[in-house]
Amino acid sequence: MATSAISINVTADDLKKRRRRANIIRVIIIIILLLLMGLFVVLSLVYNGGSFTVTLDPNFHTKAGIALYTDEVKREHVRRLYANELEFMDNISIEWLPKNYKDFEGGDHNGDNYIGYTFYIENQGEETQRYWYAVYIDDVIKNVDEAIRIMIIRNDTEVTVYAKENPITRENEKGTVKFYKNEMPVLEKRDNFAPGDIDKITVFIWIEGDDPECLNNLLGGEIKMHMEITEEHKDDARTFRQYYDDDDNDIDVNNNNNGTNDDIEVVGSNDETINNTDEDGE
Repeated sequence: MATSAISINVTADDLKKRRRRANIIRVIIIIILLLLMGLFVVLSLVYNGGSFTVTLDPNFHTKAGIALYTDEVKREHVRRLYANELEFMDNISIEWLPKNYKDFEGGDHNGDNYIGYTFYIENQGEETQRYWYAVYIDDVIKNVDEAIRIMIIRNDTEVTVYAKENPITRENEKGTVKFYKNEMPVLEKRDNFAPGDIDKITVFIWIEGDDPECLNNLLGGEIKMHMEITEEHKDDARTFRQYYDDDDNDIDVNNNNNGTNDDIEVVGSNDETINNTDEDGE
């Protein structure tokens, strides 16, 4: 009888331990699910919040009267502009971009496999100012930035295309200015911005099919970027001077061969190099 009693007590302890372990496992599973749900929400906010935005330093507007807008008639200042989404982006050639950008009004001009956006910066103050504009890459997946192109057109005449330097030769890709930094591909300064001056800025973003890095390993990649307009830039001034003293960055801004959201996903062919499709998408 004594032996039987001991056996019953041991079995009861085992059951308690099993229940305790089961409860712990349930709690762990719930915590993991909550963390995954939280991560999903965060990623949704990141990847669905607009892949390309333009922001003006609010102090710059208040202090100096610099205004940002897309409506050239109303000219009402807004602090931030959002480009419409382009869910998928296949590679194209720079030659496929619209040539009539001089006719663009403010706002979105997205086309097949490229992002296009136009906005205005105006000095509504009483003193001559200068401003900086910089493009930042907020996030990149599968190194899609290796083949990305950013074209900035100022006042319909000054055309500059930015791209990563060739990873093998360390030279600029043909017709482009190399990225200022990997995380900040564009950094430019606008001097002598007088009262009443208005700068029209058009931005194109696309994946250049003729880039040597435009390979199938970019498929499924994503990129998110934004532009900031500020009165001053805190980047090291010597680095900026050295970058723009580099003769490799001198290009003919009138050359039409120069090589602009919500997130974009890269799609393409199954060949080793993603081939350009024809203009009709056939």
